[in-house]
Order: sequence, then structure tokens, then C-alpha cells
Amino acid sequence: MDGEGKQGSFKGIFIVMFIALMIAFFWERISWIRNAAHLILDPSAGILLGWNLTLGMTIIIILIALIMTLVQKYATDQKTLMEMRTEQKKMREDLKKLKVGSKEHNELSMKSMKFMGPMMKLSMRPAIYTSIPLILFFRWFMDFFNVIGNPKFFGFLSWFWFYLLGSIIFSSILRKIFKVV
Repeated sequence: MDGEGKQGSFKGIFIVMFIALMIAFFWERISWIRNAAHLILDPSAGILLGWNLTLGMTIIIILIALIMTLVQKYATDQKTLMEMRTEQKKMREDLKKLKVGSKEHNELSMKSMKFMGPMMKLSMRPAIYTSIPLILFFRWFMDFFNVIGNPKFFGFLSWFWFYLLGSIIFSSILRKIFKVV
């Protein structure tokens, strides 16, 4: 596979991100988007949250983190990404040994910078598969929690902060379990 095929391009990512932003923007204006999300999520996630708010939200966070982790693992070329990160780490170690401002330091810095674009392309590929479902979920969460009066988790966390903290914790654990770079 050639370098471009492995790295992909930002074109697909930008298109999907644009669609996701349009969904978020037109959530209130185009009812079929909102209605479709509610049709799917009310009888599934809504039941979990209605059963027990904290435990239901925790289960939803774990499921979303699991799906995101699996997509990250299988939608990226983990081997190439690991090789690139190893090479970049080696370059950083070599840079530390060189005098800042020296010709060698500058050349190695430039070489290191060339890894950023391809690594970002590889890392962003899962966004093509996950950004639209995540936007739909977040907009649904906003509707759901507005209807029930924006309850606080543990007495002080809004649903967003509870989701964010839980997502960071469970994603870190799942990434280690599934050995995702």
C-alpha cells in the first residue's frame, strides 16, 4: 500500500465533520433528524436512564467508550501508527542530545514535524465513523436532560461533565485492555 493509501486524507473527515455540525445546528429546525434520534434512543438509552440515572448513564458511557475504542483499534492502521510514534519518540530523544539552534537540531526538528500530518490523518480516521453518532447522542442527551430538569450527578456534576469524566476514565481503561495506540 502506498503512503497516501495508508495515511488517507482529510477530505472525508472534513465532509463528515461538516455533516455532523449541520446535524447539531439544524437539530431544532429539521424535525426528522431529532425524531429519528429519539425513536432509536428513547427506548434504549432512555430506559437505562429512567431505570437509574447514575448507573444508566455509567452503562451508556461504558458502551460508547467501548464502541469508540473498537472503532479506533480497527479503523486505524495500528502497526503503522505504532511505528510512527516509536520513530517520533526516538527523534525526540535524539533532539534532547543536540544543542538547540544547531544545524543538526533544526534538521531533526523539521524531520520530526513531517510526522505530524500523517499521524494526525491516521488518528483522525475513526472520526469518519463516530462523529455523526456522537453528535446525535449529545443532542439527544441535551433534550433528555432538559426534559427531566437537568439533574446533577453526585449532587454537582451536569450530564456533560459526568459524561466527559467517565469517558476519559473508561476510554483509558479500554484502550489499555484492547492495546489501542
